[in-house]
Amino acid sequence: LNGQPDKKGPPLPRPLRGLEVKYTKIFINNEWHESTSGKKFPTYNPSTLEKICDIEEGDKTLETMDTGKPFLQAYFIDLEGCIKTLRYYAGWADKIQGRTIPVDENFVCFTRHEPMGVCGAITPWNFPLLMLVWKMAPALCCGNTLVIKPAEQTPLTSLYIGSLIKEVGFPPGVVNIVPGYGPTAGAAISTHQSIDKIAFTGSTKVGKLVKEAASKSNLKRVTLELGGKNPCIVCADADLDLAVECAHQGVFFNQGQCCTAASRVFVEEQIYPEFVKRSVEYAKKRLVGDPFDARTEQGPQIDQKQFDKILELIESGKKEGAKLECGGLAIEDRGLFIKPTVFSEVTDNMRIAKEEIFGPVQPIMKFKSIEEVIRRANNTEYGLTAAVFTKNLDRALTLASALQSGTVWINCYNALYAQAPFGGFKMSGNGRELGEYALAEYTEVKTVTIKLSQKSP
Repeated sequence: LNGQPDKKGPPLPRPLRGLEVKYTKIFINNEWHESTSGKKFPTYNPSTLEKICDIEEGDKTLETMDTGKPFLQAYFIDLEGCIKTLRYYAGWADKIQGRTIPVDENFVCFTRHEPMGVCGAITPWNFPLLMLVWKMAPALCCGNTLVIKPAEQTPLTSLYIGSLIKEVGFPPGVVNIVPGYGPTAGAAISTHQSIDKIAFTGSTKVGKLVKEAASKSNLKRVTLELGGKNPCIVCADADLDLAVECAHQGVFFNQGQCCTAASRVFVEEQIYPEFVKRSVEYAKKRLVGDPFDARTEQGPQIDQKQFDKILELIESGKKEGAKLECGGLAIEDRGLFIKPTVFSEVTDNMRIAKEEIFGPVQPIMKFKSIEEVIRRANNTEYGLTAAVFTKNLDRALTLASALQSGTVWINCYNALYAQAPFGGFKMSGNGRELGEYALAEYTEVKTVTIKLSQKSP
């Protein structure tokens, strides 16, 4: 919860530094293959900028090495989330059933839920293992086969999953993993006439391309989990200690590289100065460093492109008049690290208040009334998540109803569960992952109607 591991769980094991990477090829029909073109692409460690290995184009320590996220997070949050999701959908496998529908006399009508067929999954680089499992678990639970394209920046854990799939005895061809770039491997999945459904997590820009490609091919079903510019609303009556900590973890968790990031913090004016002061104290204490060190809270950004984009947006905040409270710079003596950054006096027209930063930057804004903050919070093309901090139940429920977001958290942040559906409004996507709702995304409903030969008594 709140982007932090459960500290009551098992002890953190020691990460394996210098881990040998064994799986770098394409995984099809339970076999490892070279790419037909012979092309390969490199994957880099963002902490050191050293090349890890070359991957043919077409475990927990691996996740940290490939993404740069702290090992503590990779083990207790990402890996635990995968296990819980797999166990949840394993329980659904023999419980997907249709309904009997009362119709005219002498007819029997019922529905069946049948597998879609071949499903495609395109996964992101910020949670490569967890997002793969979010798609793979319900797809397999419903009886489908799967073709997975992991992000080119982070293919290693997906390929390792392929080795486990073979080891436990999956039939050949049920799960296939094809590393590659979006314009080639991703486009091939999106346009393929024999793929019946595609699930994509990534940017809104690329999500539009995926949906366009699907519509121009075989009208395959598409679910999209895209970007967010998520409001975190702190009312004057909130538990301030809780609100400050949750807003801090909500935006800085995973180096800020999170679609659910609390990237627009709205604070009621009576408590604004104190909230800013405490937020700056939190940011200055955040430990940035070696992802394999259990004390580390923030690792590097994923690659040079994202690193440069974040720094450019920080500069825009300075130029447009936001007050830089702390951070605002790269840490120059190492890899792609950026100091935790807090801006106050942010207005809605600034780029840092409108654009998805995807980095360790906290813009804090001020509001006077509930009506005002509802209007401002909804004034965005996105609608993924929102959070509200208040002790007033009426106010909490009013905001939860009014906010145009697929998920609203009250007095918590990043409280995600395998049992609860997740997805966005507006340009944050469509369809739902997780929970029972996700099963509908991976099945076709068939209606069967039978005319009885004799009249019912």
